[in-house]
Amino acid sequence: MRSTVSKMLRSQAKLLDFGRRQWTVSCLSRFLSQDSKLTLVEVDDETGITTLTMNRPPVNSCNLELLQDLKESIKQIECNKSRGLILTSSNDRVFSSGLDLNEMHKPNQERLVAFWRTLQEMWLSLYLCSVPTAAAINGHALAVGCVLSAACEYRVMLPGFNIGIHATKFGYVVPPFIVNSYLSVLPRFIVERALLQGKLFTTEEALQVQLIDEVANSKNEAISKCADFITSFAGTNPEARALTKRQFRDQDVQLLIDDPEGQLHECLEYINSPFMQDNLDGYLAKLKSKNKK
Repeated sequence: MRSTVSKMLRSQAKLLDFGRRQWTVSCLSRFLSQDSKLTLVEVDDETGITTLTMNRPPVNSCNLELLQDLKESIKQIECNKSRGLILTSSNDRVFSSGLDLNEMHKPNQERLVAFWRTLQEMWLSLYLCSVPTAAAINGHALAVGCVLSAACEYRVMLPGFNIGIHATKFGYVVPPFIVNSYLSVLPRFIVERALLQGKLFTTEEALQVQLIDEVANSKNEAISKCADFITSFAGTNPEARALTKRQFRDQDVQLLIDDPEGQLHECLEYINSPFMQDNLDGYLAKLKSKNKK
């Protein structure tokens, strides 16, 4: 037991060192707007549970600013000793449409580095969050919307929506940390087929394969079910619970913690490739044409 705890503490030290290698606030501030709040943080005084709401109209597409806001909000919730975190959306049709593809299409290279590095750090913050986490999925959860949901410990979804990672449809190969996020919830054969097909699951299909845990008829009911899940840990020691969670999830994050710059370089190289840029040209043109109809 002592060796296991020591190993986990060493891994946590690596994570902290990874955080120290982040770009300085002054560097990121060239890109980050202070004009709007892209996440809303609300604490329930009775339960001590915090609801973190994505709030980037129209469809919560994750640009650099939203990813940075999510990361900082997650850290804030941890530091404030919240009893748990519920992730949801202010949009009643879309949880998140995924990454903002404009960040990767003919990108400014300095901003692209900041964007992808922040995505890695945000995912680590949510996936390893020390407090119980749950997603109240009140709309379509596409691509990174699905990744965010899968990074949480519990998922409640409303009927009539889709969830999944359809990256192959616009020519993108998902990086290992996103594959691991999916694999933490679904069996390998389902993940492999779903990623190869770019499959989006309906709410009913997601429940059947256990990509989600429950279905709710309204956002309020979904948040209530998430709160019930978080409250189920009331009898546990928070530190022991956090270390046990880390023990389960440690292997999934090790590659990203051990070699963040290598993982970053691989992703940037692929994004900048003519193959990826040509596919983005076509995919974005189709979206623009569809939106005009």
